[in-house]
Amino acid sequence: MRFPGSLGRQFNLYWGGQTVSLVGDRVTVFVVPTLMIFVLHASALEVGIVAMAQYLGIPLLGPVAGVLVDRWDKRLTMLMCDVVRLVAVTAVPVTYWFGVLSTPVLFVCVALISGATIFFNVGYLVAVPTTVPEDKLVRAYSRLEGSSTVSEVAGPSIAAGLYHVFGVAALLVDAASYLVSAACFRAMRPWGTKAVQQGSVWSRLVLGFRLNWADPVLRRVVIAAVTLNSGGPIFVTVLPVLAYQGLGISVGVFGAAMSAGAGGAVLGALAAPKISDRLGLGRTMAWGLLLHCLVGLGILAAPALPAAPVIGVTFGCYGFFMSCINVCSAPIRQSRMTAENQGVMHAAFRTATWGVIPLAALAGGSAVTLLTGSLGVLDAARAVMVGGTLLAAFSFLPAVGIQRLLDRAKQFEGSPA
Repeated sequence: MRFPGSLGRQFNLYWGGQTVSLVGDRVTVFVVPTLMIFVLHASALEVGIVAMAQYLGIPLLGPVAGVLVDRWDKRLTMLMCDVVRLVAVTAVPVTYWFGVLSTPVLFVCVALISGATIFFNVGYLVAVPTTVPEDKLVRAYSRLEGSSTVSEVAGPSIAAGLYHVFGVAALLVDAASYLVSAACFRAMRPWGTKAVQQGSVWSRLVLGFRLNWADPVLRRVVIAAVTLNSGGPIFVTVLPVLAYQGLGISVGVFGAAMSAGAGGAVLGALAAPKISDRLGLGRTMAWGLLLHCLVGLGILAAPALPAAPVIGVTFGCYGFFMSCINVCSAPIRQSRMTAENQGVMHAAFRTATWGVIPLAALAGGSAVTLLTGSLGVLDAARAVMVGGTLLAAFSFLPAVGIQRLLDRAKQFEGSPA
């Protein structure tokens, strides 16, 4: 029996597993920098180095991931990625209990999680179109984005509470979430086929980059995403340093502020399909990019105004427009590519656009460390976050023309042969 509005059992299993896993991920994202600052007494540079590890595998593994996922069993690949991430997350509390936890250990664990996530995300984007009809893709992505933003709402508060009660053992919640996700994949029917491809691995890698650059829409999306990811990660990496060391916010208050603020992201996921229906996918994405960046400047209101509400409101707006970007980006890219090349296209896209994130995270942590001596940690963090935000705002420029190209393609498809 299918309930009204249901997208089918396959998608519901997929959606359910990802929702649980995403909440667990938010626990790790929150706990790792908190652990570094309060337990390991790490510097802003060390926080940036571990943040860099979260994305370091993208330029190293990203290109080959698309080729391999196209050739592997998609469901088994994603299941095994969950197992690898489970082991890596569990290793953090285990090394802590044995007294050997350090920044290098965290770097290795986070890098392993990142590597498995790269393969997982390629399969993730390939899997969604196989679980729902094409005319329901935006609804499907809206629900997945809603789960992502719900995890952002619940995750920080849950993480702060778990960390307060259990300390580093709070990470076991994320480990358990990967078990749930793996069980959901196990219950699904296999999807897709193993691609029988001509040519070498290298030729497929090159093809992925060529496909993204040759298509005028994909090229603009790539340039916009690279620009956004050159500045946005600086803001996110430095935020815990600003909150804990610059503004003196406690773990519980910071978690509550992040959760309250992420409520805007939930509204964004719900509103994005209606906004895109009215404005178009390309126009919604372009304005989402600009406004997502500019609202980050709201962080400057602290400490003149109470820090926790400022962070909450700023991130509420920040998340709202990020949801609009995410809901529109994937359908735009998938509409430009045939099914047999989806894997290499997505892998090349992530390699090009996420490959700059490790450098941005490292630059953010390094800049705060360098400026703290002369400005103090509060002003150093504020200056670096503003610089990253303004840099990311330039992502609006290449995205402006996307809607015009989409409209032209639609007119071409509708014209008589």
